[in-house]
Amino acid sequence: MAKLFEPYQLQSILLKNRIVMAPMCMYEAKDDGFVQPFHIIHYTSRAMGQVGLVLLEATGIVPEGRISNRDLGIWSDAHIEGLSELVGQMKAFNAKTGIQLAHAGRKATVEGPTYAPSAIAFDETYNTPTEMTTEDIAYVVEAFKQGAIRAKKAGFDVLEIHGAHGYLISEFLSPLTNKRQDEYGGSPENRYRLLREVIDAVRSIWEGPLLVRVSAKDYRDGGLEPEDYVIFARWMAAQNVDLIDVSSGGVVPATIEAYPLYQVPFSETVKISGIPTGTVGLITTGLEAERILQENKADLIFIGRELLRDPYFPYRAAMQLGIEIETPSPTYKRAW
Repeated sequence: MAKLFEPYQLQSILLKNRIVMAPMCMYEAKDDGFVQPFHIIHYTSRAMGQVGLVLLEATGIVPEGRISNRDLGIWSDAHIEGLSELVGQMKAFNAKTGIQLAHAGRKATVEGPTYAPSAIAFDETYNTPTEMTTEDIAYVVEAFKQGAIRAKKAGFDVLEIHGAHGYLISEFLSPLTNKRQDEYGGSPENRYRLLREVIDAVRSIWEGPLLVRVSAKDYRDGGLEPEDYVIFARWMAAQNVDLIDVSSGGVVPATIEAYPLYQVPFSETVKISGIPTGTVGLITTGLEAERILQENKADLIFIGRELLRDPYFPYRAAMQLGIEIETPSPTYKRAW
């Protein structure tokens, strides 16, 4: 059996393979953040395609913390029903389900003020954010906890905290965006404090698998490097985070030279911490994914755009590796 299709024990749940649908913003919700028919079709089709774990896109824990007004939301109990229906549809095809809890920080584009660790705009096209008070920070920590409570009620198997791509938690972690002089700024321990409080708040009510997505490289002098995340990852492991989803960039405007598997070394570095990692970024074939796993550079393979092109990527990957996998329905066997 190829390693890509071996079951993987992620804390309390067993994934049928090591393929994860990476969280990707779809911008198909309406201003109220509710699940639409698009989401049912979009996510369930990847579950039918035999993805082991389907992660929903960045889902706003507060309305003002959305990347856009077309993001899914989880700031209200009213969102639970639609999310629960979506979970049920995906689980019908034996996929495990997860949701990414998010706050966009200074990169929010909805109406009203935006919030960040420091009053520095991302670039000239974004509003200058309001520097958060300690009361603002406490409000956000509680919002992550309430989002986790709603995700639990909706029936998700996995939670992921969005700490990447220049959104709020990422802004606190990076010295390029966090210029605070209080207990949330300065030293690595202080810059990690918001994430520490969010993890503790979520863990106070969530017993299942917990992931954190990070941007392991800022691509700017004075910014964070993968080696910095080895330290952060050890702190996360001590807080019972189960896996680090390793991405990069988005913290500040930067030129990124992207090429196949360009982010895999970041995952490999973070694994030095001893915590399992997932890798993402221009992974397009089963052979590439298998090589990453065989070389122990990651534990899970997060697939993004390739799953937008092909909901049945696991089937194609299995063919490339010369193995047969389960079909979503007996009637598919004639083609699979």
